[in-house]
Amino acid sequence: MDAHGRSGAGARGMIYLDYQATTPLAPEARAAMLPFLTEKFGNPHSPHRMGREAAAAVEVAAARVSAALGQGHEAGRLIFTSGATESANWAIQGALRGRRGRIVTIATEHACVLDTARAVAAWGGELIILPVDAEGLVDLEAAAAAIDGDTALVAAMLVNNEIGVIQPVEALAALAHEAGALFFCDAVQAYGRVPVPLDACDMVAISAHKVHGPKGIGALWLRDGIDLPPLLFGGGQQAGLRSGTLSPALCAGFGAAAALLAERGQADAAHVAALWTRGWELLGEGWTLNGSPDRRYRGNLNIWREGVDAARLISELRDIVFSAGSACASGSGRLSHVLSALGLSDSAARSSIRLGFGRYTTMDELEQGLGAIAKAAARQREWA
Repeated sequence: MDAHGRSGAGARGMIYLDYQATTPLAPEARAAMLPFLTEKFGNPHSPHRMGREAAAAVEVAAARVSAALGQGHEAGRLIFTSGATESANWAIQGALRGRRGRIVTIATEHACVLDTARAVAAWGGELIILPVDAEGLVDLEAAAAAIDGDTALVAAMLVNNEIGVIQPVEALAALAHEAGALFFCDAVQAYGRVPVPLDACDMVAISAHKVHGPKGIGALWLRDGIDLPPLLFGGGQQAGLRSGTLSPALCAGFGAAAALLAERGQADAAHVAALWTRGWELLGEGWTLNGSPDRRYRGNLNIWREGVDAARLISELRDIVFSAGSACASGSGRLSHVLSALGLSDSAARSSIRLGFGRYTTMDELEQGLGAIAKAAARQREWA
């Protein structure tokens, strides 16, 4: 990143197009963190002056992070976690702790939701994983048939981390509540980018490093009246809900990043829309879009082309940072469960690339990066 926070071909000569995996740290977030890594190093749970100063910074950060969730955030409380994986584990395990019940979720959910749901179902409950159509959208009639009085929890991601598709979470939440179940929303990719329907949600997971904050911190928003048993035990921090010493530096960085979401939201959205339009102009011909062309966040461009080997493409273009899917599954050798759920063949899935861009991506970087990708893909097809 340069002095203006741009992420492109700077000193390392790299163009970064993997915003779904993580985002560049905002300069404002870094500046907010530094004092708590140096002279203001007090424990926020200590009663002395340094501790109280650190605790005040944590409270300010929590207010900023909660406010960036949008309308209705006052109807709940925010608990800091180590990230979205912990938040999802806590929400799902907590909702089923000490009881049996059905969990209903979607085939394209993040692994932290699917794997936790499978683990919880092994306690003696039931798990229903709803399929999606070719555009990555769940069938609400199938959801209605699955969500009944035996359902304890419905879990759905708002913006998919691999294909950017926006699920109808409000309709799913309504089905859950009609059946007397709780509704958990993974809003990690949606936070600060598309409106989160808090009025429909009981629990919401978010993460700092997806919105230009630091890694290692996330949060779980709980609607008032939703009481989860602690996932971690110890000193009783955060009102006894999550023990462990909070990092004021991470909290402050998250808070600063969240404040920027409110300040720069409209500008960010317009910038992303312009990048999407130009990106599709550059790669539209000969490539196929994965996921709905309409119900999606446009900072994500997941596409495939026949005859392209995505892994080889990534290896060849070392100065352009992009991916073939979720960072969590990289190196596993497994095909994307999201693309498989859409009905893509193994060949098409292996030919798919995910391009992510946002606030600090310049138009010049996008054009350079996609131009190089297009040329490398054409060479592969010629030599195949």
